[in-house]
Amino acid sequence: MSDHSLPAPSAPAADFSVKPVLLGEKVLLRPFTEEDVPVMARILDDPEVGRLTGSPPGLFDTDRLRAWYGTRNDQKDRLDLGIVDRAGGGLVGEAVLNEWDPHNRNCMFRILIGPGGRGRGLGTEATRLIVGHAFEQLALHRVSLYVYAFNPRARRAYEKAGFVAEGVERQALWHEGEWIDAVRMSVLAPEWAAHRGRP
Repeated sequence: MSDHSLPAPSAPAADFSVKPVLLGEKVLLRPFTEEDVPVMARILDDPEVGRLTGSPPGLFDTDRLRAWYGTRNDQKDRLDLGIVDRAGGGLVGEAVLNEWDPHNRNCMFRILIGPGGRGRGLGTEATRLIVGHAFEQLALHRVSLYVYAFNPRARRAYEKAGFVAEGVERQALWHEGEWIDAVRMSVLAPEWAAHRGRP
């Protein structure tokens, strides 16, 4: 019997219904409030956010955003947290654990940072905070993500937090007249235990 056929070690069940506040040196991650809707509307309307997330312009209207962010704290199978810049106190983006697979103890991760939060390491710290929560509090085994090939800045931030490139989804996004590849990356619980997001 190979190691790969052994049952997974027992671990406490992840509880995505708990919406924590995670505190770092530069950022605070917290559940969304009604007051965040207009701020997130401005962030999502930013052309650079749309480009880097592969979202077409005009996808999000205020009513849709109000319905979306108004229900994030009720979700029991995902965790959506607002990213607050501690220096200025403003909301600058979001960090999300979603597509939870309880049997295999894994989930996906995504993050977006608006124009007011770029270039200061806020995304890297927010990534470390929420991914650390996934492993240390939710007992997940694997967290994975996709990053588009035209976003090397995000890929570097993910690598700094311990994510490892696994492969390429070729031509996954049609953007401005050309096909863009997406890189699949992940970090595993034993890796996180060894480096805590600082490989």
